[in-house]
Amino acid sequence: MQNIIDTNRFKITNYSFWVWATIIAIAGLVLILSITDQPVPAIYWIVGIVFGITVQRSRFCFTSAFRDFFLLGQTRMIKGILVGLAVSSIGFVMVMSTVAPNPGFGSFPSDAHVLPVGLSTLIAGTLFGIGMVLAGGCVSGSLYRMGEGYIASWVAILGVMIGLFLLNNTWNWWWDNLISQEMAVWIPAELSYSGALGITAIGLLVVLFVALSRERRVTAGFVMPEIKKLDTHETPATTTGEIIGYLKNIFREEWSPIVGGIILAMVNIILFIRFHPLGVVGEISRWATSFVNLFGIPPVDLKGIDGLGACAAVVVEGGSWFTETFFLNVGIVAGAAASAIFAREFKLRVPRSPVRYIQSIIGGTIMGYGAGLGLGCTLGAFFSAVPSLALNGWVYALGLAIGSYISVQWIKRFP
Repeated sequence: MQNIIDTNRFKITNYSFWVWATIIAIAGLVLILSITDQPVPAIYWIVGIVFGITVQRSRFCFTSAFRDFFLLGQTRMIKGILVGLAVSSIGFVMVMSTVAPNPGFGSFPSDAHVLPVGLSTLIAGTLFGIGMVLAGGCVSGSLYRMGEGYIASWVAILGVMIGLFLLNNTWNWWWDNLISQEMAVWIPAELSYSGALGITAIGLLVVLFVALSRERRVTAGFVMPEIKKLDTHETPATTTGEIIGYLKNIFREEWSPIVGGIILAMVNIILFIRFHPLGVVGEISRWATSFVNLFGIPPVDLKGIDGLGACAAVVVEGGSWFTETFFLNVGIVAGAAASAIFAREFKLRVPRSPVRYIQSIIGGTIMGYGAGLGLGCTLGAFFSAVPSLALNGWVYALGLAIGSYISVQWIKRFP
């Protein structure tokens, strides 16, 4: 389906050198960031690295979950996402209950991804679902595939930046006509933490039941292929070879999406304890704004944006490019690249057909517009919103399902 050129001339050959170069580069940057006056970027860099490695090894991909379900009836990735949401929800409740011990007062933790919910949320999720299937990956998925060498994913992120720029320039219309009239719904405020957690558990189980029921009807023992094992009979002759051998033990086989979901959930919980849940779109929106500023286009004054959380667009005039979330996003790319190098899977994948570039940039643009409207992608507006016990996370997920279904029908007609 990808229609990609993949020849040996694009492959890394001297893996020992590249493994050590990667380790030194990552460790060196951690050291540099840690000794500055603001060590927080080092934390986000490490989180990005862990995120990138995890999604690369487990192939944890939101797009695959929705696309494969509607296209093939597969639930392998959906199971990983559901487990990740369940673990995150428990951890988020523990964090939020310390900040807002009395949810009945209606005041939710400001860093939780609780947003106005309504028609705009559904439209945003639907647009994002359409775009991510066309582009071949969601925003976080495109970031990690950039690290694996997928040129089309770089093009998709460019499309995301275009979409975010277009949304920023039409945001005030959405705010005046829709978003300003919508309300944030934090489920614990109505049902307490235990009630909200119970409702979330029921929702996850219902999704699992529906997904497994469809899988049983559509498939008959079909198993998704796994990454081929590397040679396990190598005998290290040097200390360097022995250390590299330890890395191979981690990167020898593909991780289960459930393992990936659990790791990402734990990372999300740890980040929420001190800062805020995972999200990548706000930073990319800042990139888009900073880029057009180079051409003399001033940033738009976005109405109501200051009172919203999640991945709301951040405009920093005269500030440094090297923000905390910059290191998170770039860390995802670097972590995926490091993981691919350690596993001997890194190679440039260049699309053979120009149509693939067009598909990537159009899909990325639609996806970016939806991400801006929904104040987040599958990571911020869904994977971090549902555990925040916010209704907007579930409505956004419904939109993702609708949009993915529409795109899959298009794919079936025009493979």
